[in-house]
Amino acid sequence: MSDIDVHGTVTSGFETVREEFAAAVGAEAGAQLAVYVHGRQVVDLWAGEEVTGDTLTGIYSSTKGAATLVVALLVQDGVLELDRPVARYWPEFAAAGKDRITVRDLLTHRSGVIGVDGGFTAAELADDQVIARRLAGQRPYWRPGSAYGYGGFVTFAMVGEVVRRATGRSLGEHFEQRVRASYGLDLYLGLPETLEDRYREVLPGLADPEQVAAFWANVPGPHSLTGIGYGLNSTPPLDQVAFLNTRRVRALGQASAGGVGSARALAGMYAALAFGLDGRAPLLEPATLGEFTMLHSTGRDLVTGEAGQYALGFQAKGARYPFLSANAFGHNGSAGSEAFADPVGGIAFGYTRRRFSFDWSYPEHDRLAAAVHHAATAS
Repeated sequence: MSDIDVHGTVTSGFETVREEFAAAVGAEAGAQLAVYVHGRQVVDLWAGEEVTGDTLTGIYSSTKGAATLVVALLVQDGVLELDRPVARYWPEFAAAGKDRITVRDLLTHRSGVIGVDGGFTAAELADDQVIARRLAGQRPYWRPGSAYGYGGFVTFAMVGEVVRRATGRSLGEHFEQRVRASYGLDLYLGLPETLEDRYREVLPGLADPEQVAAFWANVPGPHSLTGIGYGLNSTPPLDQVAFLNTRRVRALGQASAGGVGSARALAGMYAALAFGLDGRAPLLEPATLGEFTMLHSTGRDLVTGEAGQYALGFQAKGARYPFLSANAFGHNGSAGSEAFADPVGGIAFGYTRRRFSFDWSYPEHDRLAAAVHHAATAS
């Protein structure tokens, strides 16, 4: 048991989750955990210096879950078609052999478009429209549809351009109106200046220098598929820690990795999406939820290796956490955020942390998810 000071509340039956949270998070990191079960909040915890339940921090690729929800709503509305070629919405995208790539291919990381030759500058990666313009002329890095590979910083710039061409509004504008403002969630694809005082910077990982050297000795090169997918093929390579600590990135809220939020908001979004929140019906109808949580891309990811497994836009959390149901879904983020919903167990889970792991591994995810699942099942 850690001697870290844990703040917040849990309902009866979830006391073990509080104990696991205290044991799993480091005092220096700053973390939040929130959980809903069948639309009722049962966990609301935080710990660490300068962190409260209201603290906002960078959630990196957990942003993709929010962006995917927007796409699912537009598909549900009949505004977007998953199997329609992207170029039917965005003609410029047809260049360099991309004319047959579909919206579904983008969402399942099967397009082969994970970056650009020569890389993006950090300033370019802040702006989805700039990313989209450069990707329009890029040849895929593998034959579209033949394999899958994670486009960490660019996938939802392409998806967002489809949304903009189809609706005349940005993906972020849709999210703000239909999800964030509608439910009062502290989850932003574009953080207002007025909320900057609640943002806490993401911190670099702590490790022994020898550990760090050993880790980087085995990291693929900047011009490998992994390097391209993570923005390392630019000069200088992208500094992920600095990325969301840059005001322009937070202000623009790029849809792949530029979101800012809290654990409460992440859990609340997944609760609203799948189970309903505040007495309201779920945002997604059963048929839409079934489509977007179905496994699409499995096996080896050309960018991340064995760490992949994707539904439609969402990560396949049932493959990640075998104690969850087969179609559990969500998305984590580089600094250590994690968020998911389990349609069978009724769980909506949100976790944030301020400090990167030096090797991008977050074993507390497994411990916390297991503790929540056990408590929810027992209750």
